Amino acid sequence: MAENEEVLLRVEHLCQYFSMGAGRELKAVDDVSFDVKKGEVFGLVGESGCGKTTTGRSIIRLYDITSGNVYFKGKRVCAGVRSYKNAIKAAKADFKAGKITKEECDKIVAEQKEQIKLAIHDHKLSDKEYAVSLLEELKKEYTAKFEEAADDREKLLALKKEFKSKCRIAKNTKMITKIQMIFQDPIASLDPRMTVRDIISEGMVINGITDKAYIDETVYNILERVGLVREHAGRYPHEFSGGQRQRIGIARSVVMKPEMIIADEPVSALDVSIQAQVINLLNDLRHELGISILFIAHDLSVVKYFSDRIGVMYFGKMVELATSDELFAHPLHPYTKSLLSAIPLPDPEYEKKRKRITYNPLAEHDYSVDKPSLREVSPGHFVQCNQAEFEKYVAELSKN
Repeated sequence: MAENEEVLLRVEHLCQYFSMGAGRELKAVDDVSFDVKKGEVFGLVGESGCGKTTTGRSIIRLYDITSGNVYFKGKRVCAGVRSYKNAIKAAKADFKAGKITKEECDKIVAEQKEQIKLAIHDHKLSDKEYAVSLLEELKKEYTAKFEEAADDREKLLALKKEFKSKCRIAKNTKMITKIQMIFQDPIASLDPRMTVRDIISEGMVINGITDKAYIDETVYNILERVGLVREHAGRYPHEFSGGQRQRIGIARSVVMKPEMIIADEPVSALDVSIQAQVINLLNDLRHELGISILFIAHDLSVVKYFSDRIGVMYFGKMVELATSDELFAHPLHPYTKSLLSAIPLPDPEYEKKRKRITYNPLAEHDYSVDKPSLREVSPGHFVQCNQAEFEKYVAELSKN
């Protein structure tokens, strides 16, 4: 379980829409909210195409989010402004339709424009504050080095040149770099023209580290930590198996000393025996380094073993969220029950009797009048439901 209750990452009403042309949009992620505590593994599950990977990529700012907010260590690192712009359009439409007065319309427009400015300001401020903290750390580090080299003019000049170079890089460093990502495809995510040493050390080089001996030693240490050997540093990705490539991807993310890793289906392309090795490796690194992990997968048996809490996604929405034990013991949403019924077990007798539950949202729900929202059915257990379903789920839990 998580070491404490400190929230490291908080996602609020995240929406990620993609234009399909002709005025149409694909709602890949629609109003998703959750948090990840320090030292915790948060599992994100669902069928292919439900928006899991898009959620992870949006958090790490590979996409500009449509609306919502992402907070990391209490600082807003992602901000979407679509919801505010929509509120402005709605207010103007209501004014034209005579539903509100001009004063009310102007007030709403002014408030929403202020929210847009604040979102952009917070987004930039978090990066600026992080850069300032890095500069202060560098200043402390190099002040001591300057004092030691005070009598050696040549060494002092070299240190000053190195200090200026690192300061220039620190000013452009964004807070989001404290979150790293392990990508799903261990082949496509590694540059085939770069050696393993270059792949793993790229982040350090970008951050201004020029000491070749230090870089090599760091790469060798991290390779050994992920179960590879020093001799692998000079090889190219095509010379490795799928499991070894994934270990290289893990090494590349861990070498930057992140506080959080987004693992996007890191074992889906691997054999079962290799899957166990990679999961155990991530588990060891989590405990050794105190890293929080957002674990994206569609294999529920893997997620149950590895995660503290689990969020279930369906068609871009979060439909259920609970601790791992609670979700498997008392699944409430019909889609969660459908997913759990699909888990095979190495038991012939059980498999003969196992019945797959099919989820049909049109048959299961009537949201024509009462729209659903994510509600807390029991402490820490949230389900996407309307009032009638909420009462049914509460009654269902009370019987258990």
